[in-house]
Amino acid sequence: MFNEELLLQELTFKAIRSSASGGQHVNKVASKVELSFNLNDSLVFNQEQKAQLLKKLQKRLTKEGVLLLQCDESRSQHKNKTLVINRFLVVIQAALQKPKKRISTKVPKSVIKKRLKSKQKQSDKKKNRQPPELP
Repeated sequence: MFNEELLLQELTFKAIRSSASGGQHVNKVASKVELSFNLNDSLVFNQEQKAQLLKKLQKRLTKEGVLLLQCDESRSQHKNKTLVINRFLVVIQAALQKPKKRISTKVPKSVIKKRLKSKQKQSDKKKNRQPPELP
């Protein structure tokens, strides 16, 4: 589908101070990792794949076509980096999957009969509620 090693080389990372738990240490260390990936400048994907990614990731991309992901789950910057890389790969692979084409099937006769029977039953119920006709 795509070359994962080349894709990982196109990523840029930035370490930020995390708002996660950690006490006084969290104020000194930049453990939160932000991953950015410019889809328009990518050499890994062909035009068809880029168009599909732009369509599927439309709400997650910035106006410039940059995908931003953040991770601050762990206190370790290295662990956060691996987590955000894994999350990025999952997002890209999910966006590149083509949906299965739906094969239309014929409605079974039993289903049609059941529907008509229930309609007739409902109709009879309504008719029985009306006052009888007197001559």
